[in-house]
Amino acid sequence: MANQPIGGLTPVRTVSGGPYSGALRSYTIPASDGTAVYIGDLVTGVGTSSTVNGVQYQDVTRSATGDVFQGVVVGVLPDTSTSTIYRAASTLRVVLVCDDPNMLFAVSDGTGGTSLTAADIGLNANIVVAAGSTVTGRSGTTLDNTTEATTNTLDVKLVELINRADNTFGSASATFLVRLNRHRFANQIAGI
Repeated sequence: MANQPIGGLTPVRTVSGGPYSGALRSYTIPASDGTAVYIGDLVTGVGTSSTVNGVQYQDVTRSATGDVFQGVVVGVLPDTSTSTIYRAASTLRVVLVCDDPNMLFAVSDGTGGTSLTAADIGLNANIVVAAGSTVTGRSGTTLDNTTEATTNTLDVKLVELINRADNTFGSASATFLVRLNRHRFANQIAGI
């Protein structure tokens, strides 16, 4: 059976090996932002804030390739009983973000280039940002398998292939663990 893309990035464990504990921070995406944001999307701080129910939060927006990342969206708080499970475009919503710079994330290999191999582990690569699913609420972001290189300014570092019987090097949509290279809370990153 072929791998299915997992839908963006999913926190798995820390660099030191500890499991993801569910730690997160709340941020807002203002109604003025016309881009939908899905669970598994990378987000970037924008230097503004919004107030929801009297509480002020730092604003974020969906990241693009090459941005400095605040973290990965792991949930979206509902604001009504009919809220979407993702953050619809042009709506003020609170998003829950795993923003630990020492977190490793699962992400699927892209389909645009040559499938990643064991020789690519330890290299860096960019991400491909793509629209998510309004049905599952999951991101469409994948690894860009045309960019793997030693260049330290690429978006992520390839750490390992996730060990699972149906997950092999060279298979379509293979799932890898990555670390964010361009993280807001890492060393030597300029402020907003």
